[in-house]
Amino acid sequence: MTDAPFAPGFVERPYWWDAAPPPVPPVLPLPDQVEVAIIGGGIAGLSTAIELGRNGVPALVLDREAIGWGASSRNGGALSGAGSLGKVRSDLAEAFGKEYVAELMEEGEQAFESFEAFVTREGLDCDYARCGRFVGAHAPRALDVLKRRIEMINAAGTEEAFFVPRERVAEEIATERFYGGMMLRRAGSLHPGKYVRSLAAAAERHGATLRGGVEMRGYRREADGGFVLETSQGRLRARKLMIATNGYTGGATPWHRRRLIPVASYMIATEAIGEERVRRVLPKLRVYGDTKKVLYYFRPSPDHTRILFGGRASFVNADTRRSGATLHRFLTDLIPDLADVRITHSWKGNVAFAFDMMPHLGEHEGVHFAMACNGSGVVTMTHLGQAVAQTMLGGANRPSAFARLTFPTRPLYTGHPWFLPLVGLSYQLRDRLDGWRVPRKDSA
Repeated sequence: MTDAPFAPGFVERPYWWDAAPPPVPPVLPLPDQVEVAIIGGGIAGLSTAIELGRNGVPALVLDREAIGWGASSRNGGALSGAGSLGKVRSDLAEAFGKEYVAELMEEGEQAFESFEAFVTREGLDCDYARCGRFVGAHAPRALDVLKRRIEMINAAGTEEAFFVPRERVAEEIATERFYGGMMLRRAGSLHPGKYVRSLAAAAERHGATLRGGVEMRGYRREADGGFVLETSQGRLRARKLMIATNGYTGGATPWHRRRLIPVASYMIATEAIGEERVRRVLPKLRVYGDTKKVLYYFRPSPDHTRILFGGRASFVNADTRRSGATLHRFLTDLIPDLADVRITHSWKGNVAFAFDMMPHLGEHEGVHFAMACNGSGVVTMTHLGQAVAQTMLGGANRPSAFARLTFPTRPLYTGHPWFLPLVGLSYQLRDRLDGWRVPRKDSA
């Protein structure tokens, strides 16, 4: 493989970790007994711990890796509210009913507003900016899908989405590949590494104990409703238990694992090209996506000097050097003005999809959970974590509408998505039938 896409000093790790690397887990003993044990030290788990701590309930957060090591510090840092619900399926009203979907949309919009207030209240240092989101239509037939999404979003009462005709796409992005698009005003961006680091600091400030490098290997429920956890550092007891492992859910929680489809998502960061050139290709400095089945998502870096670009570079477990070359090819095909720009970082992380493509929270046999962000995790998992905490506290004024969703699985599915390569081929075929063409591999 040619080294043409790779800048000197190229590394296979998240760009976000340059400024906010996951902390080295301390080797410290675990308490024998805790009020609440949270498994998963990402956005959902830390948000739960913060909300519990604000209400006087200290939590223990365990993660088999460093706190924040997973998708929470690897994602694209693009944020939206209800707009993310229609991203992966356009038949919400038909599937769940108009009244219920209206509840979900309203909660999604409120979650975004609450997120902004949460960042301010906790003083989270995460480079947050409300910048808006542009979603490009990859084919003419996608225009009708976008228009339905716009109607659904605006029906929530916010009137924050509008259609962008093809002749105005250049005002948003320097490409001729899109046939129009959707603009969401109620959307933003942040630095994922800094966000999860700030969440961890806030959780500790509110009384939580954080322990990375500790794996939960199993648990059992006791007669009094509490739990005994078997961990890599011994046994402990917890009155309540929450699972917030999402795309990294393992065999210790098989019921949850059977309901999640872990999918690797890949990203690259370009070399620094300066704000002037970034603005030439992304004039409004928003966050961006498209309507393809094999979608792209991209944005400027927080300092506006680089382009960060992500997508499904592979539906098998590809190495990040190869996926980096693939994403570079996708980027330069979409925005030809970047053909001479090399990349400095390439990485991947697991997102978790549910079979119904919806976020889920709830309780199963006494175990609380918040899972399945379906590729839109920052606002979603912050909100679901807080909602789980309110449920544990028994003080939710209005239970989350998402808690009423059945969490489906499929017969014989055990959490190993053997079918992903087949799904990937079908998605690629559907995109090609829509008229989308990807450049040849030998052009990299």
